[in-house]
Amino acid sequence: MEMEVSPYRDINVLAFHNDWDTNYIINIYSDSNQTALQALRESMINIDKTIILTRDFNIRDSDWDPNFRHHSSYTDDLITIADSLGLKLSLPSNPSPTRFADNPRDTNSVIDLVFLPPSNTGFGQHTLYPEIRKPSNHVPLIIEISIGEVNTDINIRSIKKDSKEEKEFIFSLVRDVQSLNTSAIRSQANLESSVQQLANAFENA
Repeated sequence: MEMEVSPYRDINVLAFHNDWDTNYIINIYSDSNQTALQALRESMINIDKTIILTRDFNIRDSDWDPNFRHHSSYTDDLITIADSLGLKLSLPSNPSPTRFADNPRDTNSVIDLVFLPPSNTGFGQHTLYPEIRKPSNHVPLIIEISIGEVNTDINIRSIKKDSKEEKEFIFSLVRDVQSLNTSAIRSQANLESSVQQLANAFENA
C-alpha cells in the first residue's frame, strides 16, 4: 500500500498493490470553481481499477440532496468521470446532510459523496455519522468492504538441522560474505552493489 503523489494538492490517491494488480482509492476536495474535478478529468486516463472515489465534491444537486431542487452543470462532469472509472453513486443507508452550515440561517447540504463499483459488497451500504462530526462541519462517511479469503499454495525450501547440507550452506554463505569488500562504500551506487552481492551470496548458497 502506498500514497501516490498527485500534482494536485486536493486529490489524494492511495494505491494497493497485489503482484501486478493495482487498485486505487481517490479522495478529493473540489473548490467552488471545481478545480480538482477538472484536474481529475484531465488525468483520469492514467487511473485504472479505482475501488472508491469519495469526499467533498462541493456540488449540490437534486439527484442526492432532497433539500435542493436544481441540477448542477458540474454533475454531468462528475458522473462522466465516475462512469469512466467504472463507478456509480452509492447512496448512504441512512440519508442525511453531509455538511452542516456554520450559519443557522443557511440550510445543511449533501456535498460529500461515495462512488463505488456496483459489484462492490459495500455499494449502497456506507453510513453517515453526524453525531461524531464535531469539531468538523462535515459528517464522517464510513464504509466496510469485506475481503474474501484466498488460499495460496506456497512452496518452501528448507534444510534439515545439523545435516551435511546445512553445513555446506553455512560454509558457502560465510565464505561469500567474508569476500565482500565494504571498504569502498562511498556512494549509493556502491551500497546498492554491495547489497546485491549479499543477496547473491544467499541465493548461491
